Amino acid sequence: MRYEPFTALDLAGDPPRRPSEFDRLLRTALADRPRTFLVDEAQWLNGEAFEYFRYLWDEPATQLAIIFVGGEGCHTVLRREPMLSSRVFIWQHFTRLTPGEVLEAIPLFHPVWAGADPDVIAFADRHAAHGNFRAWAQLTAHIRLALARTGRPGVDRDLLRWAFSECLDDAVLARGRGVVDGVGQGRRSLYQTPLSVRLWPVR
Repeated sequence: MRYEPFTALDLAGDPPRRPSEFDRLLRTALADRPRTFLVDEAQWLNGEAFEYFRYLWDEPATQLAIIFVGGEGCHTVLRREPMLSSRVFIWQHFTRLTPGEVLEAIPLFHPVWAGADPDVIAFADRHAAHGNFRAWAQLTAHIRLALARTGRPGVDRDLLRWAFSECLDDAVLARGRGVVDGVGQGRRSLYQTPLSVRLWPVR
């Protein structure tokens, strides 16, 4: 578990061999300035991994915020860890965008949609994206490719139909739920899939 924060912090040298030295190094690095850990696929973590994050967060000298991001079952998994879940400041459940939210958010999401007709955006959402932001990201990538290949000035229904029929995975587009859980202020054996830890300094 210690290797993931070590890598995310981009610490110099080789990782210490002794757990106590490793812990001391991480605590010192996390006390240097405010940091934010983003832990993806948190539903696959086990109790040992959660306990270590809690240990780092509880250290008085560290200036650490942790955001656990996961899909289906993430909330349930985190709730099974009372020492961690009792420290969660915000539980945020993300649902599909409503049609009105789509018309507000998508033109701001990427320039290809900024000048698009609202009816075209609504058509794309109704037939493909279904309020799912991940699906909108996929669709946007395919639309950018189609615009580059065709030289068209903007998105229209013909371009969308091509993207629907050629490039989109309906199984992915059908999914529209996710969970982000925040605790405010590795190793594969610890979880079923690799842990992704991203780090941002807080300025």
